[in-house]
Amino acid sequence: MTDEQPQDVREARDAQDAQDARGVRNARQARDARDARDARGDASADATTEASKTAAGLGHLTGFGNEHSSEAVPGALPLGRNSPQRAPLGLYAEQLSGTAFTEPRAHNRRSWLYRVRPSAAHPPFTRISNGAVRGAPFTETVPDPNRLRWDPLPDPAPGTDFLAGLWTLGGNGNATERAGMAVHLYHANADMTGRVFGNSDGELLIVPERGGLLLRTEFGLLSAAPGEVALIPRGVRFRVELLEDSARGYVCENYGRPFQLPDLGPIGANGLANARDFRAPTAAYEDHEAPTEVVNKYAGNLWSAVYDHSPLDVVAWHGNHVPYVYDLRRFNVIGSVSHDHPDPSIFTVLTSPSDTPGLAGVDFVVFAPRWLVGEDTFRPPYFHRNVMSEYMGLIEGAYDAKTGGRGGFVPGGGSLHGMMSAHGPDHATFERASAAELRPQKVDDGLAFMFETRWPVTITAQAAEADHLQRGYDDVWQGLERHFRP
Repeated sequence: MTDEQPQDVREARDAQDAQDARGVRNARQARDARDARDARGDASADATTEASKTAAGLGHLTGFGNEHSSEAVPGALPLGRNSPQRAPLGLYAEQLSGTAFTEPRAHNRRSWLYRVRPSAAHPPFTRISNGAVRGAPFTETVPDPNRLRWDPLPDPAPGTDFLAGLWTLGGNGNATERAGMAVHLYHANADMTGRVFGNSDGELLIVPERGGLLLRTEFGLLSAAPGEVALIPRGVRFRVELLEDSARGYVCENYGRPFQLPDLGPIGANGLANARDFRAPTAAYEDHEAPTEVVNKYAGNLWSAVYDHSPLDVVAWHGNHVPYVYDLRRFNVIGSVSHDHPDPSIFTVLTSPSDTPGLAGVDFVVFAPRWLVGEDTFRPPYFHRNVMSEYMGLIEGAYDAKTGGRGGFVPGGGSLHGMMSAHGPDHATFERASAAELRPQKVDDGLAFMFETRWPVTITAQAAEADHLQRGYDDVWQGLERHFRP
């Protein structure tokens, strides 16, 4: 007998050993890179430059809700059928359903993915710390009828990526019942390295306020800069890289029906957000045989599994359950050309309908640059009480109804006005607008938005106790004097 093995067996064994060694080395290198970044406290300048170059060269598909198709390798998409006996190029065919199979065709969201390995090839998930992420139902505090306002999140600790920098302000509904929404903020100064994120609870509308993002998704790559928004559908996995040294912004998590463009009704065929201005990615895939952490948000909690490959391995796809990016400055504002300030619903970009027509689970509203020309009209938003709850954020500049108060309403900050909470212009804004000469006025020095929802927003304990919660917000309405002269 002899210990000698045939040459082909030795070569195969050596190749496998080399591959295993590479996998261990890659995992160690990724871990060492994260540790080094944590110690330095900032992202690699070279990596940021590379991400910026990648973002600048991206191609896109266009049209919200379209039936898109894309392939990174010619011939990867099967023709005439979705699930052939043997998918092209040795790929696996897999359907990703964002709605129930039997929902009406007009509302059905699904995509077919052709990937290197099926999503089913993964080890068990285990619970990990939620960090500052919370999910519905929100029970840490009771719903608060008071008007609330926050300064921006403080700078994050060194080495904080997008996922680690998610911070939940509050929300409503129940993630397990697919109803309601949550408001999150994020701050980051590092790329997501060696891990990806997916949300089983709902879709994510990401609103950058400072620093652009490169989003590597299962469907391909998208970039989103301040002034743009990115929509990541339920269940789609993605990784976030920074285009600058740091990033900050807002996230609306929609548990309910997927966002859609609102009906225009009497407005007619055109206006508001145009479907063609939404950009979808073209197929791009990672064929990495290295440990990758996959974090899944499921029923409000975070779960983790370490794959032996990147799950961003979709070579081709087709369907309408896809990510998008939209430039808010392309919003076609419709406004009054005679008198009275229009209701803010006229600024709706996307809506998630509920079972009651016209009553949204959540609307995404933008206050984009526009002309004000109303005659004998108080032009800023009027005083009102609303059955809806409103969370407002500021991307840049100033908002024409919020100029006063300690701390002010600044980019990165936010305010929450619950259902039937009286609000409107602060004292300084009221006095100025009441005396202003009503010439045509261009409002172009700010970009604000609102998440508006049919249910009360219950804030988290961390939001109620945060150092950046502005105390004395009610003071902005003090000094509104009695002018009644019978």
